[in-house]
Amino acid sequence: MLSSYLSHLAVERGLSANTLASYRRDLRRYVDHLAARGLASIAQVAESDVVAFLTSLREGDEEHPALVASSAARAVSAVRGLHRFALREGVAGHDPAHEVRPPRQLRRLPKAITVEQVERLIAASGPGDAPLTLRNRALLEVLYGTGARISEAVGLAVDDVTGGGPADELRLRGKGGRTRIVPLGRFARSALDAYLVRARPFLAVHGRGTHALFLNARGGRLTRQGAWEVLQSAAERAGLSGVSPHMLRHSFATHLLDGGADVRVVQELLGHASVTTTQVYTLVTVDRLREVYAAAHPRAQR
Repeated sequence: MLSSYLSHLAVERGLSANTLASYRRDLRRYVDHLAARGLASIAQVAESDVVAFLTSLREGDEEHPALVASSAARAVSAVRGLHRFALREGVAGHDPAHEVRPPRQLRRLPKAITVEQVERLIAASGPGDAPLTLRNRALLEVLYGTGARISEAVGLAVDDVTGGGPADELRLRGKGGRTRIVPLGRFARSALDAYLVRARPFLAVHGRGTHALFLNARGGRLTRQGAWEVLQSAAERAGLSGVSPHMLRHSFATHLLDGGADVRVVQELLGHASVTTTQVYTLVTVDRLREVYAAAHPRAQR
């Protein structure tokens, strides 16, 4: 049953390898939990068994540390999906997990850096116009200019640079295999054109003809780790700490909303399946509005 459900998630839902690995780990722990309670079939599971599993996740045991709310919520979501699948496939006659809710998670506001800090970061991509410097600058401009996830950026192919003119748009492949087209601003477009014309051909001669957009020094596809190191090196030179690729994505969304963009437009640009995911950024901008109001309005002081 478990293997059938995981195959369903991989083939029909198109979940990423990392997500599948997390689900597999959580569900194997769930199966072990059921076996310890003497349950050999998923049809035998009652709601109390699912609740007991959630409790064990939060409390931990000799073999497993206690999970934080977000990790426990992920595990419970995997269990709920398994039981829905079992009911739909006729393996079980009821869904014992239907009323079991994941633990409430504390809302964590995304961190963003300022526009001035972004400019410092990109300016610190490296000295001169060496091929790797042009690549680094183009990568940072793309990450901030499109809100791309780091996996989406390193997964780009040359043919994913599209549009009516040189490097007008990018075709990004997001979670669940969803594809979206995002526009490129003037700075990202200029940096990408410079990289494609003056740097990528030089790097490509060292490789084996890959179609990857961003290449490493050996001419192969730039890895996530390689892209991370590019960002960290630039951040160190810019005097910034704690900067991550996802922070650039947060900054992209926050700065758009600060500039008056509609939340649903930002949702499309980020590739979020639900606008609820995007709306967390509005809390950040509201906080900034309060700060500006408190500092600028003559009757704002209390």
